[in-house]
Amino acid sequence: MVKLPVISGKILIKVLQNDGFVIVRQKGSHVSLQKENFKTVVPCIMNWLKEL
Repeated sequence: MVKLPVISGKILIKVLQNDGFVIVRQKGSHVSLQKENFKTVVPCIMNWLKEL
């Protein structure tokens, strides 16, 4: 099995934003993203300070 690279939350948020996600809210270091084209809210909550 191939190991995935370690990336920071900031990089993942930029990648998700390029894929159509938008930041809907932020509380502290936790960011909640939502896909623009979905009618329902699909939250993707992550800590943007830690490596994933």
